[in-house]
Amino acid sequence: FIAGSAVLIAFQAFQRLQHPEPVGAPWLSIGVIVLSLALTAALLILQYRVIRETGSNAIRADSLHYRSDMMLNGSILVALVLAAFGFHQVDAWFGLGIAAYILWSAIQIARESFSVLMDEELPPDVSQHMLELACSVPGVLGAHDLRTRISGSHWFVQLHLELPGELSLSVAHGISDQAADAIHNAYPRAEVLVHADPQEVVKGAKA
Repeated sequence: FIAGSAVLIAFQAFQRLQHPEPVGAPWLSIGVIVLSLALTAALLILQYRVIRETGSNAIRADSLHYRSDMMLNGSILVALVLAAFGFHQVDAWFGLGIAAYILWSAIQIARESFSVLMDEELPPDVSQHMLELACSVPGVLGAHDLRTRISGSHWFVQLHLELPGELSLSVAHGISDQAADAIHNAYPRAEVLVHADPQEVVKGAKA
C-alpha cells in the first residue's frame, strides 16, 4: 500500500509538471499546515520510542506513513510560500522527491518483514560478539554451535558452552546462567538457551 501511494504521488506530480496550475497561498492554509506539522512531529516522537522498545515492523510502517505526511505537508508549506513569489511548479518537484523516498522506505520495510517471515539469522558480527560475551564469563573454556533466529521483535539464541568436566551440576548451571545473562544484557531482545558440554566430550567429538 505504501509503495502504491508513492507511485500515485509520482503520477500526480508528473501530471502537474505537464499541466501546471497556479497555487494560491492563503495564510489560513499555511497556519493549518504548521499546526499539522507540530502534531505529527509529536506523534512521530512517541512512535520512535515505541519502535525502539518493541522493534515492531507494523509500527515502523505506520511511522513511515506519518513521516510521509510530514514531508508532504512540509513541501506544501514551502510550495505555498514560494507560490507567492511566482514559483508555481515547486510542489510537483517536491512530490516527485517524496514519492522516491516513500518507495525506497517501503522497500526497506518489506525486506525487513521478509527476513522475519523467513526466520533469518542474526548478522555474523552479532553472532560473533555473542560468542565472545559467552567466552568472557569466568569458567567458560569455549563456546560453539551458536544458532540464532529472528521472530518479530524477538531474537532466539542457542549455544553450547565448553566447561571443565569435573564441575558439579549446580556450578555448571550457574556459569551457563551467567553466559546467558551476559548476552541478554548486551542484546535485550535475545532469549538465550545455553547447553553445557564437558570439554573432554567436545575434544573427543572433534577428534
